[in-house]
Amino acid sequence: MLHFALYSDAFYKDYNDNKSLSIKVMYVPEIRIALIGVGNCASALIQGLNFYKRLLPDKFGLRNPQLGGYLPEDIKVVAAFDIDSRKVGKDLAAAIFAKPNNTPKVTDISRTNVIVQKGPIMDGIGKSTQEIIHCSDAPTVNVAEILREGGVEILVNLLPSGAEKASKYYAEQSIAAKCAYINATPTFIASDIVWAKLFETAQLPLAGDDLVDQVGSTALHKTLLKLLSDSGVRIAETYQLDVGGGTESLDTLDRTRGAKRRIKTQSVASSLPYQAEIVAGSTDYVDFLQNKRDSYFWISGTYFCNAPLQIDLKFSTIDAPNAGSVLFDVIRAVKIALNKKLKGAIIPVSAYAFKRPPQMLPLEIAEQKFAAFVQEHTSA
Repeated sequence: MLHFALYSDAFYKDYNDNKSLSIKVMYVPEIRIALIGVGNCASALIQGLNFYKRLLPDKFGLRNPQLGGYLPEDIKVVAAFDIDSRKVGKDLAAAIFAKPNNTPKVTDISRTNVIVQKGPIMDGIGKSTQEIIHCSDAPTVNVAEILREGGVEILVNLLPSGAEKASKYYAEQSIAAKCAYINATPTFIASDIVWAKLFETAQLPLAGDDLVDQVGSTALHKTLLKLLSDSGVRIAETYQLDVGGGTESLDTLDRTRGAKRRIKTQSVASSLPYQAEIVAGSTDYVDFLQNKRDSYFWISGTYFCNAPLQIDLKFSTIDAPNAGSVLFDVIRAVKIALNKKLKGAIIPVSAYAFKRPPQMLPLEIAEQKFAAFVQEHTSA
């Protein structure tokens, strides 16, 4: 694919027309990825890839329509793994709309010729989802072999919360197949010193852990607290409680409620320069919410002459699309890291896009470092 860009790096060539016009054209190779888990987040990602092919030139809804010369349409899914019988053996275009997925359909998807493969079950099914997931009896495939055969560059982990053994298994397969690894789950991979060292030794990029939402409750909470704190408000107590539908919310409540609460609470606390009483996390599952999520915020503090201040609000979103724009950014940033042969946990990418990165940074600092990372590694 040829893109016209105002950048300069190893991909650029000068083209002269009668020595009167000089333009720079960059050849941008496709970014070949594989998905672990064909759930709601995968559905939103694939629908988004199709949706943003058509919406030009203004790609509303994206944080970065272009990143380092790459557009969303440069991302190509070439392999996918799941364990549900309604998805395994199906074309990815059909599998993303199969139950128990319930994220809204926003665009028709043509046949992809990517057949969903059966991955290992391990701890991919929790107690609360045993009746919801229909486990396939197809044989488990050799994951590393499929990754190599498909020329996969980046393996994206979209497994449900609590699938710790499976997340680590796929990390091993990523190293075996010489793929970069993006861990969207709360399992500690990028933030684990041992795993980070393994990817560094393998000379592969790693990003994680626990993907943030594009317009999620944690980011909103942190932004509110920073705004208030910067204005001189002293925050005393605050909480953020989430209620959602969908299998991810059920799995979180069943298996990783405590871990997610710790991760979210630490992330929110990083927005304040002092300690306060903070609680943030999932509290309940409501099936009829489907893929929706309701977040409730309460903030208590004081301002001028210790005058009291309280904020009580509700924030509602559809869960899966919240992952789309962030995944677009992470995938393209990890591709940039691959191009530059970076290895181990990529701190600027992880701090920008994940709730529990190896190094926790304030929101605005993380964004600055991410922008600097992209600029540094895509400039001449």
